[in-house]
Amino acid sequence: MRVVIAGAGSVGRSIASELLANDHDVVLVDKNPSAMRVSQVPDADWVLADACETSSLDGADVSSADVVVGATGDDKVNLVFSLLSKTEFAVPRTVARVNNPRNEWMFDESWGVDVAVSTPRIMTAMVEEAVSVGDLVRIFTFHQSGADILEVTLPEESPLVGLRVSDVVWPPDVVLACVVRGIRPFSPTPDDALEAGDELMLVTGQESDPDMLQRLVVDGPELG
Repeated sequence: MRVVIAGAGSVGRSIASELLANDHDVVLVDKNPSAMRVSQVPDADWVLADACETSSLDGADVSSADVVVGATGDDKVNLVFSLLSKTEFAVPRTVARVNNPRNEWMFDESWGVDVAVSTPRIMTAMVEEAVSVGDLVRIFTFHQSGADILEVTLPEESPLVGLRVSDVVWPPDVVLACVVRGIRPFSPTPDDALEAGDELMLVTGQESDPDMLQRLVVDGPELG
C-alpha cells in the first residue's frame, strides 16, 4: 500500500514509522525545512512542498496513493489536503487529524474526509471505557458510511457470559468484529464462548438501535 502523509512533525513521523514497519510505501510531505528530519524515518520518501498546492501533490505522485493522511497541526491544511486528494487526484481513502474539537463537524465527506481522527474524542472514549463496564462506548465513527465501532466490556452478571457466539441473536445491522480477552484480541468463531471481562468490539450501521444493543448485554439474547 502506498501512503502519502502531509505533515512531517512528530505525529506524521510516528505514523510513517508504523506503516513502514508493516511494509507499506510512505511519502512524507511538509513545507517546513526544519521538519525534514530524514534520518529519523530514513526509509520514507521525503518531499519539501506545500501540501495545499496541487502542483506539490502532483510532484509527490498523490494520484498513485492508496491512502493519504492529513497529520499536520493545522486543521485547515488537513482539510484542504484531504479535499484536493479526493477531488483532484481521486485517492480512494483519506484520513485527517482533527486538532481542535470545535472543527470536528467539518471533517466529513463534503471536505473529502473519509476518516476523521480526533485525539480528544479517542481519549474521552478510553476514559469512558475504563469506568463503564457493561455500558456501550462509541470508539470511532466512519464519516462516509456512518458506521460506528462500539466497545462493551461484559460484566460478570451479563446473561451473555457463558454463551457461544452462535447462540447470540445480534440486533440488525450489528456485527461482532473482535473480542479482546485479557491482552489478546481474536476474531470470534461461532463456537467461542463469551466470558466475563471480555471486551466486545461491535461494528454497527446507521440503522442500528443502541438501546436494543444495551438491553442485549443487560437482559440477554434470544437463543437460536
